[in-house]
Amino acid sequence: MKEDRSLSYLADWQERYQEVIATPEQAVSRIRPGQRIFIGTGCAQPQELVRALVLRAGWLSDTEIVHLLTIGDAPYAERELAHCFTINSFFIAENVRNIIQEGLGDYTPVSLFDIPRLFKSGRLPLDVALIQVSPPDEQEMCSLGISVDIVSSAAENAGLVIAQVNPQMPRTQGDSTLSVHDLDILVPADVPLLEVEPPEPTEVSRKIGQHVASLLEDGSTVELGIGNIPHALVEFLKTKKDLGIHTEMFTDSIIELIDSGAISGSRKSSNKGKIVASFCMGTRRLYEYIDGNPLFSFKPTEYVNDPYVIGKQNRMVSINVALEVDLTGQVCADSLGTKFFSGIGGQTNFNIGAGRSPGGRAIITLPSTAKDGKISRIVSRLSPGAGVVTTRGDVHYVVTEYGVAYLYGKSVKERSLALISIAHPDFRAELLKDAIEIKYLRSELTEMGGKIHVEPQELKTSMLLDDGTQVNFRPVHLTDEHRMKDLFYALSKETIYSRWMSHLKRIPQEEIQNYVYIDHRNQVAIVGTLPESHGEDIIAIGGYYLDPKTNRAEVAFTVRDKWQKRGIGTFLLNYLIRIARRNGIAGFTAEVLRQNKAMQTVFNNSDCKVSSHLVEGVYGFELEFE
Repeated sequence: MKEDRSLSYLADWQERYQEVIATPEQAVSRIRPGQRIFIGTGCAQPQELVRALVLRAGWLSDTEIVHLLTIGDAPYAERELAHCFTINSFFIAENVRNIIQEGLGDYTPVSLFDIPRLFKSGRLPLDVALIQVSPPDEQEMCSLGISVDIVSSAAENAGLVIAQVNPQMPRTQGDSTLSVHDLDILVPADVPLLEVEPPEPTEVSRKIGQHVASLLEDGSTVELGIGNIPHALVEFLKTKKDLGIHTEMFTDSIIELIDSGAISGSRKSSNKGKIVASFCMGTRRLYEYIDGNPLFSFKPTEYVNDPYVIGKQNRMVSINVALEVDLTGQVCADSLGTKFFSGIGGQTNFNIGAGRSPGGRAIITLPSTAKDGKISRIVSRLSPGAGVVTTRGDVHYVVTEYGVAYLYGKSVKERSLALISIAHPDFRAELLKDAIEIKYLRSELTEMGGKIHVEPQELKTSMLLDDGTQVNFRPVHLTDEHRMKDLFYALSKETIYSRWMSHLKRIPQEEIQNYVYIDHRNQVAIVGTLPESHGEDIIAIGGYYLDPKTNRAEVAFTVRDKWQKRGIGTFLLNYLIRIARRNGIAGFTAEVLRQNKAMQTVFNNSDCKVSSHLVEGVYGFELEFE
């Protein structure tokens, strides 16, 4: 690859531009006390310039250093240099976290999309930008390589631009170049780029990744980030087809997805066939892979993170990470209580954009616990001082290793129950108790204890039959066991065989419990009832059971013989479809005996994309909601 790189830039560039060539020490000597200095992002941090800057610390009192995420050493972020360098970070990485949490550095909470406007507007003027680029090519253009992001804007708006010119920097395609004449000082440095090894997925992150993958349809455009969960997700995306990538950053895992054939970008609404990003962090393998590779298009943050651009993509899926989520859906992602931990980053940009996208899905992920299982990340109240990055009004999906909660458009009660159901089992009883105490849930649910399978009362409706009879529909109750048995024993042999494909003479107790003790998201059961003097009789039941690996649910329903052919089955199916869509489920599957013409008609007449196949006398139906 080095030979290829040498052909992509001017071999005599140092001689051609010798009037602006300097050593690192000479370059930073132009910096004055009290100035604001920008340092390049991620693995493109110009290490030689940073080292020289720190050696000059004694002459640079009250100097402010601003940056996004930085990797590797941050020698300027030391307690003894706090009188020389004040850190102001837009995203807090591990290398500056201690100094900021000690109060000797600062954090500016702002979304990535808005940072370039801070530079350009003069609200955060930059005196100096320390960046890293490739050598200039024959058109006298240098590539920003692996970090275009906000570096492009910083270089455009800084009063003095000092560039570490490194032949080991890949020349990336897209809007990733600067004219050599826009760089004030060139500092030659043939040094390896910083590298980040891919994390090893944990069992928890793999489970979360599997749940997230079930929400992604073929042809989706995906935002992937750094960290354990996005890396674990890749394993479960390899069987997808025609995925597109529009993301602020990516890692080595992108190579696995490309090699698997999952990525084509052919269904993207813009930048078809291109992997669009603003920066990447990985190993030398990744840097060599993207060098001159036309599959990749690196663009500035103000384009990549524009919610309007993101929202124009069909089926845009954003995947972001939270630290805490409360029972109303508020997402904390940048702080642990009052201690700032990371940053807003692009979460709000992509969450809003994906939420606006046709068929899009905005997903927040987090492990259910922290500190080796001692603390729940699903909480009744955010920790004191915790900041809300994604508001309760903008959150859509929340995913833990225990499942998926779909919150968008849901009431506080619905949200509370959904989030408790995906919390760690050790904390569900406590969360339920808290939710009742703060009036999110009714007090009579106290008796549920650790059982979170509480029927959402909002799922009540009714229908009028042709003779004026009103059938009421509601979620199954924990007290419905006897009524369920009554329904079964009132069914004819033909109906029993059609429903269970077996000549059952009794319904097992566990079958009843499978209907009653459910979570109302992964499994839903709706009963149709008629009022009677003794209360009510169940005349119909319908439900579905979700396969989280496919995000499809198997659906089935039964109507008492006397009430068949009255439209109840059709009503039940349509109502279950409505519930499933509210829960973010993609479709239904069902099995129907060949002789059961009535049920086949119900499915074929549904407002879905229907396909079926016959195998050994049984039709397998697939209903796609879209």
